[in-house]
Amino acid sequence: MSVDLVVVGLGYVGLPLAREATLAGLNVRGLDLSSAVVDGLNERRSHVDDLSDQDIAEMVSRGFVATADESVLDEARTVVICVPTPLAEDGSPDLGAVTGAAATIGRHLQRDTLVVLESTTYPGTTDDVVRPILEAGSGLRAGESFALAFSPERIDPGNATFGLRNTPKVVGGYTSGCSRRAREFYAAFIERVIVAKGTREAETAKLLENTYRHVNIALVNEMVKFCHDLRIDLWDVINLASTKPFGFQAFRPGPGVGGHCIPIDPNYLSHHVRSELGYSFRFVELAEEINSGMPGYVARRAQDILNADRVAINGATVLLLGVTYKPNIADERESPAVPLARALQELGAKVVYHDPYVGQWEAAGTARVDDPITAGAEAELTILVQDHAEYDVVKLARTARRFFDTRGTDAAGENVRRL
Repeated sequence: MSVDLVVVGLGYVGLPLAREATLAGLNVRGLDLSSAVVDGLNERRSHVDDLSDQDIAEMVSRGFVATADESVLDEARTVVICVPTPLAEDGSPDLGAVTGAAATIGRHLQRDTLVVLESTTYPGTTDDVVRPILEAGSGLRAGESFALAFSPERIDPGNATFGLRNTPKVVGGYTSGCSRRAREFYAAFIERVIVAKGTREAETAKLLENTYRHVNIALVNEMVKFCHDLRIDLWDVINLASTKPFGFQAFRPGPGVGGHCIPIDPNYLSHHVRSELGYSFRFVELAEEINSGMPGYVARRAQDILNADRVAINGATVLLLGVTYKPNIADERESPAVPLARALQELGAKVVYHDPYVGQWEAAGTARVDDPITAGAEAELTILVQDHAEYDVVKLARTARRFFDTRGTDAAGENVRRL
């Protein structure tokens, strides 16, 4: 075998993994179904926020090659699956990409290969879904003739402090021998590797991490509503509570949650609990209800702000600033700005937007403005949805006719309202 690693799925998880392994001296290939992704990478162009074109060029210069040809798996000593795991239309887990990847790998799986699933999923997927597909396709046995493990991805797009190398890596194998193989593999390019009892513990650890955030964000999103009605500044309350040096971690309200992790991953656990045990995971379901309702709440608050000045939202121009799911990146996955725009449009507003990272937005019926200062001065209401570092929020608020701050910034003035 001449290839140390094949990464299946070259998105925001797989590509940084391929890069770190390449920089550590491993012979790495990337396998992806998208010819545009494959061609772009081989032409030294990046398509993810955390890696620049220069980063990709360095990978290629060190031997990295992207391909859509599954025969590359014939030579792999290790295969890591980093494909998407979205929700189906009915809210159930959609493992189509995972099972498709497993079937492809099974056709080419060689003896003594290590296969690791990194895609977030419900407990038992590695053992009960991926393993049978690999064994059926290859005729080999997990834990005997090949190694199988799960390792949750912990990529945080836009995080300049913690990347793949210095973020502790959890691994859980189908057997203790599988765990040992996975630990040895990741230790070649990650500073600290922690071994779980098994695949299910590793799978559940990832879901706990994101469920913890989901529930605590829902807590402050619920609090911001009644604090507004009680004329309590929740932002000040959070700052005060944060002075306690123990027993408290600050979470802040916002117009909703976005990205792949928080809106989706806890639902994998909730669905699994309900389908396997027959009862609900009430914390997750309540958190989902609260967080998914925030765009509608922001739209109603926007209507109230205009009503207070005897301005009808029907026909009013509302400017949305920042439409990505988190600041300082171009990632729009599950952004709450989309349902917010729809809720405003249902109230009759004309919605326009500005985002330094987004040239063409998926929300139908919205137009992009080039100058947020001029557009804010003309719009009946400006809503700060995402506080990108490029925004001079104080100036934007000062020049806007009305400014609705959903992020708790330093914006101030008689025309400013906070969530």
